[in-house]
Amino acid sequence: MKNLNLDYLESFAVVIDSGSFSAAAERLQLTQPAVSLQVRQLEKSLNATLIERVGRRARPTAAGVALLSHAQQINAAVTSAVDAVTQQTTGTAGRVRLGTGATACIFLLPPILRELRAAMPSLEITVTTGNTAEIARAVEDNTIDIALVTLPVSGRSFEITPVMNDGFVLIAPREMKLPARITPEVLATRPVLLFEPGGNTRRTADEWLARGGVSLKPLMSLGSVEAIKEMVRAGLGCAILPGMAVPANTKRDLIVRSLSPKLYRRLAVVIRRDKRLDRGLRQTLSALKALSAAKNDGR
Repeated sequence: MKNLNLDYLESFAVVIDSGSFSAAAERLQLTQPAVSLQVRQLEKSLNATLIERVGRRARPTAAGVALLSHAQQINAAVTSAVDAVTQQTTGTAGRVRLGTGATACIFLLPPILRELRAAMPSLEITVTTGNTAEIARAVEDNTIDIALVTLPVSGRSFEITPVMNDGFVLIAPREMKLPARITPEVLATRPVLLFEPGGNTRRTADEWLARGGVSLKPLMSLGSVEAIKEMVRAGLGCAILPGMAVPANTKRDLIVRSLSPKLYRRLAVVIRRDKRLDRGLRQTLSALKALSAAKNDGR
């Protein structure tokens, strides 16, 4: 019976998925010679050539294609075995370290996390908040397992799945006189509060204003959506906010208007391609991706 080294099998699969040994080495956080050695050792143990170069791209041979067809099943079986042992030895369904923005944490995650806890009461979940760049770096460094962040985000080691659109709206004090259409030109004549600079949400609002020919100096820049809403309630000005941060009951004490032209941000799930999915992380990934089945809001 052949000995099949699971680490070597993973390296082989990542080389094929990445298209080169150098890209695979970056994703696996190994040196290129180490990845090449692992693939050679796998080929030696199976007495078969698994990879050939076509131009500058690494492609599977016929034997490699045959092995790849089983690799996913092997990985799933190993994951299932590890899950079973973990539950027997620790009594838990594992741990998930989730990263997201503060707004999504407050207004989007609670029902998702409630359902996860109901399905897996022993699952340990920790949530870290920050801007997209901070959270993406943490995923890259493997200090966070999975993230729900605002696009754009990039990384060769990432699997990025867009899941929903969140339309921006304007909120204003009841006494503020506003026209029916809220354009950048309208806001140029009003006191405006915005998110603090540095994140994708502020960048998106600034770009919308710039496309309308407006270079706006906000009355205030704040890092908390709830703080911004309280400032607006106090009559200090109006604010551009993500729609998810403005539930229906907000209309009781504030004016809520759509923007013209419409503006939205796109949220995506980000995870390392080489991340091993235990039961808890697999369920979390599935729950977050299910957001794409919900109605996208492009207000």
